Amino acid sequence: MPFTFKQFHIDDHNCGMPVSTDAVILGAWAPLTQAKNILDIGAGSGLLSLMAAQRSEGIITAIELDETAASACERNFQASKWDKRFTIEQCAIQDFALQGLDTQVKFDHIICNPPYFKGGTQSKNQLRAKARHTDSLDFSCLIKAITRLLAADGTASLILPSQSMPKFQQELACSELVMTRVMDIADSAAKKPHRHVFNLAHRQAPSPEQSNRVDSSHFCIKESDGSYTQEMIALITGFYLKY
Repeated sequence: MPFTFKQFHIDDHNCGMPVSTDAVILGAWAPLTQAKNILDIGAGSGLLSLMAAQRSEGIITAIELDETAASACERNFQASKWDKRFTIEQCAIQDFALQGLDTQVKFDHIICNPPYFKGGTQSKNQLRAKARHTDSLDFSCLIKAITRLLAADGTASLILPSQSMPKFQQELACSELVMTRVMDIADSAAKKPHRHVFNLAHRQAPSPEQSNRVDSSHFCIKESDGSYTQEMIALITGFYLKY
């Protein structure tokens, strides 16, 4: 359904992944304010790209495999005040990552709300199933694409559910990337974290004091009465009309 933010509007009709709290948290948390060249992998309706445009002065490239979602994404871009800063490519990120390797532009920030379920029961909505399951983009392929496209000193920001983190970390350990920062997200203080936003960077030669260091934090979305916590309000205040 359509969703209006403070500075832009999203029409996610026929997009596999509608506007979600998870995506808003990722878009508001990612450290991209200084980024000049941003890549949104699996852009869907364009939410993360539009949030990136609001939070930075960067040029944004959005990659979306599904034709219907790519069309919706383009319409949302054109309706925004930042339309000149967007480029959308309808293709698989694996193909995009292999284009023009010798002359390829590197991105100083990559943002992605990736497919994360492998196997299991899929939604009868095929667009939603494609967006949520790793059939068309598994973690190994995603990590390889980020490795190729991320600038040497760049940062990637992603979000995953708790059940998908072990598999992702297993694949990450075999790559040239490392996790540098992670925030565990719980619905409330009474519940365990169910989502994790995190940053990736290229693996550097570690000094003894920096080896395997990950900056970790904890985040609660709601108070016990169902209202948003102050930390949630602080995160979303630039986006949600009510705050």
